[in-house]
Amino acid sequence: MSAQLQAQGEILPAAIFSRSAFRRLACLACLTAGALAAVPAPPNIILITLDTTRADRMGFLGSKLGLTPNLDMLARDSAVFTRAYAQAPQTPSSHASILTGTYPQFHQVNTFGAPLATDLPYAPEILREHGYHTAAFLGAMVLKPVPPYAPGFDRGFETYDADFHFEGPGEDRYRTAQRRGSEVVEHALAWLNHHPQGPFFIWVHLYDAHDPYDPPQPYKTRYASAPYNGGIAYEDAVVGKLLRQLKLRGLYAGAVMAVMADHGESLGAHGEDTHGIFLYDETIQVPLLIKLPMTLPAKSPHQSPGGKRIEDRVELVDILPTLLQEAGIEIPKEVQGEPLLALMEPGAAGAEGKITEGKTTEGKITADVWRERAAYSESDYPRTEFGWSAERALRTGKYLYIQVPRRELYDQAADPKADHNLAPASVAVADTLAGQLEAFRQKTASQRAAPKAVLDPAAQEKLGALGYMASGKDGSNKEASQVPAAGQVPAGQVAVDPKDKIEIANMIHRAEVLQQDMHFDESIVLLRQVIAKEPGLALDSKLGEWLMRNQEFPEAVPVLRKALQMNPDSPMAHFQLAKSLMATGDFAAAVEELENTVAKIPNLIEAHSFLELAYARTNRVPEAIRECRTVLEYDPEDYGSYLILGQSLARSGDPQAGVAALKKAAALRPQDPLPHAWLAAIYDQLGQNEDAERERAEVKRLRANQQPGRENPSQ
Repeated sequence: MSAQLQAQGEILPAAIFSRSAFRRLACLACLTAGALAAVPAPPNIILITLDTTRADRMGFLGSKLGLTPNLDMLARDSAVFTRAYAQAPQTPSSHASILTGTYPQFHQVNTFGAPLATDLPYAPEILREHGYHTAAFLGAMVLKPVPPYAPGFDRGFETYDADFHFEGPGEDRYRTAQRRGSEVVEHALAWLNHHPQGPFFIWVHLYDAHDPYDPPQPYKTRYASAPYNGGIAYEDAVVGKLLRQLKLRGLYAGAVMAVMADHGESLGAHGEDTHGIFLYDETIQVPLLIKLPMTLPAKSPHQSPGGKRIEDRVELVDILPTLLQEAGIEIPKEVQGEPLLALMEPGAAGAEGKITEGKTTEGKITADVWRERAAYSESDYPRTEFGWSAERALRTGKYLYIQVPRRELYDQAADPKADHNLAPASVAVADTLAGQLEAFRQKTASQRAAPKAVLDPAAQEKLGALGYMASGKDGSNKEASQVPAAGQVPAGQVAVDPKDKIEIANMIHRAEVLQQDMHFDESIVLLRQVIAKEPGLALDSKLGEWLMRNQEFPEAVPVLRKALQMNPDSPMAHFQLAKSLMATGDFAAAVEELENTVAKIPNLIEAHSFLELAYARTNRVPEAIRECRTVLEYDPEDYGSYLILGQSLARSGDPQAGVAALKKAAALRPQDPLPHAWLAAIYDQLGQNEDAERERAEVKRLRANQQPGRENPSQ
């Protein structure tokens, strides 16, 4: 066939002999020969992301800890990438890069609640358009596709299994905000029971290595002195279960499997307890395995890359184009990563394709070009949540360059732990890399206006359950949020370098953990210490909320008033203050705060529920009736609204309507005596003595049946 094409003056580029190109040529040959039945089917694709998993814990990357026997076994069938780098040390942003093949400055998912734009290339949508069944099975609420987590991430998925909610008192974390890895895999296998025929694309996300480092037994006891390692050992066992089931079902050999971490964990390196702020190797270098189908056409010139170690620097943005190329699907022009298939070929010295401004074109890349390829990463978390400087990093040649107000430069060959900052002495090198970083950002940034993060104020506190702060600050301190292009602070600006404030971030995280573990007094003491050190972080609203949770309502009122002085437009500060005022009996003052809240967040039904009560307690009867009806439009079975509505209607001069509302309340809570007490009062007003006596008798009976010491929920 090539001789015929050459005779027609057509030249076949080297890139055409990639695995996916071979598949297309094989298909063409089969069609030409009339052998349609022999056309290879598109491969099933399995993506596994290990949240917060360090590369140096992997046996296949040299760890001697023995934590990953199942991943090590998979590595023998896979290409092993020894220098793979994440684009961000936060879960939503990094997964956005994995699934879109674009850098954070392009996809703009740079903070919690930032929506994934609908015009971005997105793995599940692309694959579904090419006949794939698509499903995602998530390990934690942090990837739930609604604000303030990861809105838009469910696009293209037929199944997006992320039914999480905020844990309440007495609820198990692993039945609410998070799932054990074994449950995630069980859900995925149940889905496969109904989709045994491909092609399918499934994404399995495991969260077990994330803090608070609480693996199940026997890993909890076995790794009591190193619980983070226990989480990794457990998630490896979970991966092993999935691999065994895929083999039993005959789905392993022919599948494409890509396994990686979204980011790592600092564990105290450079002073950072967890992740999200810094861009050193502890959080940015990640494990990466890619297994290609092991069943190829008999005459294929390709061999399995199993066990091949690839030392070239690669990035997580390369995952999507690699999967698409292997599936024989055209890579969208917006994709900025590079397909890795040519690197994976046994004996390959370099990659086919040419890296030009983030796009792949026809041509040839030498091994040296791949080896010198830069890797970019960034974190906007210090800016969006603290108002400090963002961090940006470039790994190129032997250097790691980090753009912060006091910029950093490390020779990774001589200083792999990044202990010795060369930037002050090597100004010329730092300037050169700063210019390269800025040029790269300009070439790869999106020209679209950045989407506004959708942070549901009522849900911000829920991020604390996952160890993240959501202040809503969103870089309001613009001077502090800038990263000077050459690493110098311009005159008149005060840029806050995150490394100067890392202990503050650690203290906030510790306070959040204490709060979630219900050590309320300790968490409040620690948060007060943070506020004393950093009053500009606007944490008074959080402190007020925690004081309320600890039922310290009089103490919460002045704290929340201070929060409103700092941020008068915060609807949640108004709401928290209103609740504290009501708890102290000041319903009149609470009304103004609640009215402010619902004006800013009309669909915050909880605020309307408090407002109906505040209106009722301040004798604003028409307003109370209006608010009750507003709540009932959203929740027709709301007991409290029927209770207040019944009393308010009676006071407005419509006792019969009040009776109907109170009867509905009584039906909703048949063991509660309060609706019957209020019905008795209305019947007295109507002169219906027999009905009033019946209701009083019912009150007496219900109160007698209540357990001694049990608080009446209606009071």
